[in-house]
Amino acid sequence: MSELFPAGTFSNPSAPATRAAMLRSQTKMEVSLFVRNGEQLLLALFIPAALLFGLTMFGGDAIPDPRVDHAVMTVFAVAIMSSAFTGQAIAVGFDRRYGALKRLGGTPLPRSIIVGGKVAAVLVIVLGQLVILGIIAALLGWRPSLGGLLLALIPVILGVTAFCSLGLLLGGTLKAEITLGLANLIWFVLLGFAGLATGIVEVSDSVHNVLLLVPSYALTAGIGESLAGSMPAMELIVLAAWSLLGVTAASRFFSFT
Repeated sequence: MSELFPAGTFSNPSAPATRAAMLRSQTKMEVSLFVRNGEQLLLALFIPAALLFGLTMFGGDAIPDPRVDHAVMTVFAVAIMSSAFTGQAIAVGFDRRYGALKRLGGTPLPRSIIVGGKVAAVLVIVLGQLVILGIIAALLGWRPSLGGLLLALIPVILGVTAFCSLGLLLGGTLKAEITLGLANLIWFVLLGFAGLATGIVEVSDSVHNVLLLVPSYALTAGIGESLAGSMPAMELIVLAAWSLLGVTAASRFFSFT
């Protein structure tokens, strides 16, 4: 008696996608969503570019010489904090409020993959921002070494991971209205600490060591030291600790509703 269906008629059940494939797909989707938002993309570039120009051209004696070098480290940190922390916290907060994340939460994607995809997407966007800001800075007289640029990628990656995960933790746990106000308030506080790292105010070594525990200070100082060709060991340890804390907490407590 012949078989009802010949061999090969039906394919074998597909295996679940690997975590790497899920992360890659989620990252691609997040990047495409961000790029489609032209207003947000323009704002993410305009404010740091205006700050870079203002600090370099009109910083006066408040910014140590060479001004463009100190302005770059501050502006890079501001761009990272704006896109990774404030932008993500507010966007996620209102996405939760209007139910946009409910469908995403209903997919088989683990929470850690969703958080990781958002972090990876922000990293892609931020690297694009920094390239454009670097070109503007070069037109203003900035001349970094290739080694310094490559070394600066380490604090940049850790900074994006830390601030994005903390932004997701904030936006993924609190109400949208609270997130909006709190994210902006925290951003201004972090901006103040980032300014201290540029050397606008002299601080003692003991105060410097305490300030290093603040992620924005560690990020700004780490970028500055890296661009100068030095390995910012302590700054990287602090940023790595904040990254681990943020990713762990966001993966654990992030809520889709």
